[in-house]
Amino acid sequence: MNAYFYTLGCKVNQYETQAMREDLEQHGYQTHEFAVGQADVGKAVIVVNSCTVTGESDRKLRQLLRRCRREHPSAVLVLTGCMPQAFPEKAYALEEADIVLGNADRCRLPEYLREFKDTHHRIKAVAPHEAKFDTPVIHAFGGRTRAFVKIEDGCNRFCSYCIIPYARGRVRSKPLGVLQQEVHFLAEKGYREVVLVGINLTAYGQDCGLSIADAVEEVCAVNGIYRVRLGSIEPDHLTDEVIARLAACDKLCPHFHVALQSGCDTTLKRMNRHYTTAEFRAVCEKLRAAFPKASLTTDIMVGFPGETEEEFEKSLAFAESIKFSRLHCFPYSRREGTLAAKAEGQVTQAEKDRRNRRMIAMGNRCRDAYAEALVGQTVEVLPETVCENGLREGYTDTYVPVLCDAEQEGVPVTVSIDRQKDGVCYGTVIQA
Repeated sequence: MNAYFYTLGCKVNQYETQAMREDLEQHGYQTHEFAVGQADVGKAVIVVNSCTVTGESDRKLRQLLRRCRREHPSAVLVLTGCMPQAFPEKAYALEEADIVLGNADRCRLPEYLREFKDTHHRIKAVAPHEAKFDTPVIHAFGGRTRAFVKIEDGCNRFCSYCIIPYARGRVRSKPLGVLQQEVHFLAEKGYREVVLVGINLTAYGQDCGLSIADAVEEVCAVNGIYRVRLGSIEPDHLTDEVIARLAACDKLCPHFHVALQSGCDTTLKRMNRHYTTAEFRAVCEKLRAAFPKASLTTDIMVGFPGETEEEFEKSLAFAESIKFSRLHCFPYSRREGTLAAKAEGQVTQAEKDRRNRRMIAMGNRCRDAYAEALVGQTVEVLPETVCENGLREGYTDTYVPVLCDAEQEGVPVTVSIDRQKDGVCYGTVIQA
């Protein structure tokens, strides 16, 4: 039996898809990536792992389910992930899906598939979140060099624009012993870089008296792992003690994606973020002091309800002053069920788009300046996939993409950077 997977959303979702794939493989399924528009898959299973971070996410999900049902009428269509967990009744109303599962029910996917095969009765199963971390470990992850490892689930923050605490529940952390065993196995399989991910990653350990530093130290101690990288982190969790412990981990990459969201204090307060721009700047300065070649990247939202032109200009100027190496910029999207969706002062789409273009343009200038500073330098690159031009793409420890003439995947090389274009560096291997 074939099972196809289509994953929407974040790195945590990608990890959870891998866990479901391995579960079905243990039950005799052959698993594949699903491509929209591919030929009819017959009576195979199609699993859609959903995201619900914005209203637009839900719209795209509905379109996808309708198309899947139209093009694959005999397939068993499974909807799981954050959308049904946050909005079970709306998910149940999507009649294209034969099986609707919440985040807490994915581990029972083989059981529900057997039940549906026997009865052909539609299954609706969205249970409350577990009180403890319950995601199975994985034993592989897509390519052969870098693996995402989920170590935390849930969020206690309740930002005014975000539905995720309802979709994911409260903070839950993977036990250190389980984490160590998982990473040992990945190292034995040949993975050289581990990226630690979570819904609120730096909240790791809040439920069990630990911190993110404990998880990083545990993974760095595993032989065979060459690099450890952090996913998106929150500035107010980076205490002086945590930063000092992280700086002592020589395998930890000096790249930090610190979520900003806005560079204006008034906007941050309406967002119910738990820091000021001054506190954010201080964290960035401490990271750069502890990691001298650190690169900082971030997320920035424009057009949040009530954001005036003056507030936007403050956000733009603040972000530029930090000199991020990359920015992920996006316009605010109303998410039903959040306080922000009902707030006064909703910004028009045209204005959000205009502000987003300006923020992206500034971000691109910062990105190019950071990459340009690498020209003429030598950097260490962990090569990954081969591109169409025959060069192999890899990343520096500061997460700058590099195209070079490396011969092998997963074997670190020293590269002399010759030029950059649009934030991508090009270079020549000088030491294998």
